Amino acid sequence: MLSLNGPSHKTLCMSKEVWNEIRTDLEHTIDPGLFTAGIRPLDAEVEEGRLRLLAPNSFVAGWVREKLHHSVLEIAQKHMGGSVELVIDVRKPTAKADKGSSVVAAAKTVTPEVQKQSVAAQAPAAPVRSRGSYGSAYSGSTQMGLPISDAPRPIKSFNWRFSFNDFVVGPSNELACAASRSLCSGNMLASSLFLSSKPGLGKTHLLHSVGSQLNAVSNKDRLNIACLTSEEFTNRLVWALKSGEMARFKSRFRESIDVLLLEDVHFFQGKQKIQDELLGTVKALQERGCRVVMTSSFLPKELQDVDEQLASRFCSGLVAGIHLPDFETRRRILEEKARRFNIAVPDDISNLLAERITTDIRQLESCLNNLVLKAQLLNRQMTMEMAWEVLENFDISRPAPSMDKIVEFVCKSYGLTSIQLKSKSRKKQIVLARNTAFYLARKHTELSLKSIGEHLSRRHSTVLKGITNIEREISIQTPLGRQIEQTVERLSQ
Repeated sequence: MLSLNGPSHKTLCMSKEVWNEIRTDLEHTIDPGLFTAGIRPLDAEVEEGRLRLLAPNSFVAGWVREKLHHSVLEIAQKHMGGSVELVIDVRKPTAKADKGSSVVAAAKTVTPEVQKQSVAAQAPAAPVRSRGSYGSAYSGSTQMGLPISDAPRPIKSFNWRFSFNDFVVGPSNELACAASRSLCSGNMLASSLFLSSKPGLGKTHLLHSVGSQLNAVSNKDRLNIACLTSEEFTNRLVWALKSGEMARFKSRFRESIDVLLLEDVHFFQGKQKIQDELLGTVKALQERGCRVVMTSSFLPKELQDVDEQLASRFCSGLVAGIHLPDFETRRRILEEKARRFNIAVPDDISNLLAERITTDIRQLESCLNNLVLKAQLLNRQMTMEMAWEVLENFDISRPAPSMDKIVEFVCKSYGLTSIQLKSKSRKKQIVLARNTAFYLARKHTELSLKSIGEHLSRRHSTVLKGITNIEREISIQTPLGRQIEQTVERLSQ
């Protein structure tokens, strides 16, 4: 039994009611999915200044230590007062439970079904949420070995970072924006949309705009929206498999949600088992008439090692590409950004930035952010000289390098010869150099994937896989990704 030496927090003795208070506080503080997966299965034992949590098995115990230790300790200190020692152990088997005590069973001595029933009986009923989002935390760590819950997050807690109101429409993105708006209004004949573009041109902006718009106009008691990256979908599936929660996973994604917003589906290339589950999910959603929006850095026809039925589903609705914006669109993007800052940017400075940064809207907006912050911190007016100084930190537009120039640059950067680069060698350094060349050629030339591969004696599928690997390293900012970014910047310089 829990210690009941006194109701006062000052004595640092916690009753069962206090543990329930801590659980309730955690439920309102952490992600609901994390609470369901990590906190609900726990029992607690309390001594003076010490909180001992008992998990049903070592997998859950290790995960709670990894993910929730700080959150639990912080809230326990608030409720118990003073310094608290937090210990997380696995439940030990008991020959006979004392009368009135909570039943504690070892994971090895009970079947999964009995264990789930025991946990469900001890846990308080989950609050009913009429709508939710499987929303992602973009800065969060995603490791395949750690559980990531598939429980829905309340839609009001999801941070829709963009909307249609701040999306600047031009010839390069007109179709993609119109299709996204039509999907929200229900005027588009198809219920699915596939958005494709190079990085930094607005795919995520439109995806979040769809979610934001549907959230604003929908019946709040009915609509459920799932917005997540393909890597997060994969991690949730892995967690469901490891924890024996596949039935719940399928129910969540195939029966509970009304809109699926899925980023970077090229991540699924070569992952056959994950593709099978995604195919079943998309098929079930489309049969129910649900809306599905997917984004990718590649068109469906460019993807490799993707199930034919899944590729067909990608193309079953409208496929809309987003291309490089023209000068006028880039200039209007800067004007819109300045309007949100509530500042006036001189026309000559806006024109300079729009002329010099042409391939990445994210960089264009970041450049303006840096210029505004520099002027504010130095308490100076924005000038052309200051704009040029800021531009030195960005990938400004210069004559596009040829494929031969890219090969020469990569060989020099990695200390290789062109013969080594084109060889069949699978040495790590050579593969990395070759993938960097693929990435740079895709970014700076108009060559097709097939043509890029022919220059380095590789197949189209190898080029695609190499570009995807480089993009992933850069996007999650691994040490290798940062090194590659520096190499890419040197080519521009």
